[in-house]
Amino acid sequence: MTTSPARTAVVPVAEIFELRRSVLRPGLPAEAAVFAEDAAPGTFHIAAYDERGAVRACVSFFPEALPGEAGDAAYRFRGMASDPAVRGLGYGVAVLRAGLDQAAARGAGLAWCNGRTSARGFYEHQGFTVTGEEFVVESVGPHYLFTIKLPG
Repeated sequence: MTTSPARTAVVPVAEIFELRRSVLRPGLPAEAAVFAEDAAPGTFHIAAYDERGAVRACVSFFPEALPGEAGDAAYRFRGMASDPAVRGLGYGVAVLRAGLDQAAARGAGLAWCNGRTSARGFYEHQGFTVTGEEFVVESVGPHYLFTIKLPG
């Protein structure tokens, strides 16, 4: 695992919402950054903080099977965002690793996401595998499905 200086925590969605909205849905109404899964049973949200306590990265995980797959319990994650001012400093890795650890602790054997094509190198560097062909998410852009097996 990658070591990061960032402190992470499982937090209420309200703690991460503004960063998610400003990075992933800039210029859109706040409702565009609300996910139906935010309050679903089993959902958890991770924040990474800088030394002053400001939220610098976030991600949300929720139980959902990989499409077309039965078997291992799985967590899907979405809404992963890093403050542009700290990109490349480990905050994104910190929330991702904390979320994967939490999903594994909750019994998941697999984690997955629909990640932006531009983030492919990041996910592959973290041990994810591209599954399937590139596809387009309307109003967001090109994506791949990324998967990773969890320990345990």
